[in-house]
Amino acid sequence: MRLGERILLGLSRESDAPDYEAATDSWTAERALVPLRREFPDLTDLIHDARVVDFGCGTGWQSIALVKTGARMVLGVDTNERTLGKARELAGAHGVADRIAFDAAIPEDQQGSFDIVITLNAMEHFDQPESIMKTMASALRRGGRLLVSFGPPWLAPTGSHMHFFTRVPWVNLFFSERTVMAVRSRFRSDGARRYEEVESGLNRMTVRRFERIAAQCGLHIERKNYRCVKGLDFLQWTPGLREFFINNVSCVLTKR
Repeated sequence: MRLGERILLGLSRESDAPDYEAATDSWTAERALVPLRREFPDLTDLIHDARVVDFGCGTGWQSIALVKTGARMVLGVDTNERTLGKARELAGAHGVADRIAFDAAIPEDQQGSFDIVITLNAMEHFDQPESIMKTMASALRRGGRLLVSFGPPWLAPTGSHMHFFTRVPWVNLFFSERTVMAVRSRFRSDGARRYEEVESGLNRMTVRRFERIAAQCGLHIERKNYRCVKGLDFLQWTPGLREFFINNVSCVLTKR
């Protein structure tokens, strides 16, 4: 075992101990919008009578809640056909199947027709974020809005998403990828050797990269909420240094 692995292993939990706890939100029709409202307090006004894409809809709880909150219709998009099947069943059980559709992609004939696209806690996981952002932008009509929230970005203290086994901040900066993956293998048996190969994938999304991709897709930042660790939000205005302290990125992007 290499020295770096010994050090990191010594700074991690025991391999037979449970994962370090992480904050979670329970999914019900009543609570499905709690994470979104936390980032976008005016969500009800934004989606009122709007055609909405719920990008990365999973089993459909958020899509259902969006319709019940006032969206005219919602298209839930997800590449997992198994979860799409559950979403369709759930929509039927809640009596909103006539206002919700679920699909693996945005139909060609509906491109450029949506008022709102929403993506939550996914931007750092897309394996081709430039292509995905372009897809979401193409779904919007001119003047339509993309609501995006994700975190932590890559250079944040827990940006490597390894906090389930170690509480070392910036572990991806202090230790090599090889070292982190070698130690991670003691806690996960998925065979991942690179950050991109872990469960859900990690595309090393920084704040700067996110802003650049948005601009390249013709999206203007209408407003943003960058939350820093320990409430040190003033650090978001410090060039360079901000990357290491912004813990969550939430933006309303407008299509030009």
